[in-house]
Amino acid sequence: MNKYHVYQVDAFTKTKLTGNPAGVVTNADDLTDQQMQQIARELNNSETAFISQPTDKAANIRIRFFTPTTEVPICGHATIGANFARAVENNLPSQTIVQQTDAGNLPIDILKTDDSYQITMTQGKIRVDEPLNSDIQAEILQALGINEQQRNLNCPMAIASTGAPKVMIAVDSQETLDDLTPDLAALKNITPKINCNGYFIFTIDPSQKVLIHGRMFSPANGIDEDPVTGNANGPLGAYLIKYDLVETHGDTFEFTIVQGEKIKRAGTMLVRAYLKNGQPVKIQIVGDAVIAFETTIEI
Repeated sequence: MNKYHVYQVDAFTKTKLTGNPAGVVTNADDLTDQQMQQIARELNNSETAFISQPTDKAANIRIRFFTPTTEVPICGHATIGANFARAVENNLPSQTIVQQTDAGNLPIDILKTDDSYQITMTQGKIRVDEPLNSDIQAEILQALGINEQQRNLNCPMAIASTGAPKVMIAVDSQETLDDLTPDLAALKNITPKINCNGYFIFTIDPSQKVLIHGRMFSPANGIDEDPVTGNANGPLGAYLIKYDLVETHGDTFEFTIVQGEKIKRAGTMLVRAYLKNGQPVKIQIVGDAVIAFETTIEI
């Protein structure tokens, strides 16, 4: 039997039991795919990250991500959590590493502060699609329980991705956002039609310090509602620029998001977009984290 180091890390927060919890196994080299899936199911977080030695010589570590029901190519909050746990476990100095994932090799910046770490994830290839066709839009709105008057019609309903695509759906108010009670089975049935398994519903208010408040549903991945989603808010940055929904000046654009308020797991994230000729060419998400607990599993 082997002993594995297991952490539960709350990402995008410095306060335990808030933000987005991720399972992390820091020494996963000997685990089989089945064992990783079983551990992810046992921990029952939206994602669990498994750190091992890379198979690509260009990378420093490899991380695989599992929901309770399936493996996914990349996860933002579990990337923050995994690199935070590894940094704490090894008392790492500030550094930049390359993380091998099924979505490609991604740079990770680890910043050591006086008493903790802050993690910056550079996300993958940017993709912002044309708006979805009207029939699919109507089907998604019905599944979410949103009527046309509750939409923010300035924001097209479109898929955006930096490695894991999400549908971007803007609503008119925080009240509409909080009142959502989506038909999760209906959303799951729409997923194969659009080849996208996440639905990110958000408000936008450029007059406020916090630009974005959001909620994310991904029932096809076994995640009814995700508290704070790096792989939604990162591509949202590219989407906002692509559709000219925010004012940008110079070669960077930053904004703050808060997510998870409705389910009492609020967390905060900084999204940073790098621009060239007015278009997004690189997206980063920046987050704090805290270890909720740690243990070992013998298998």
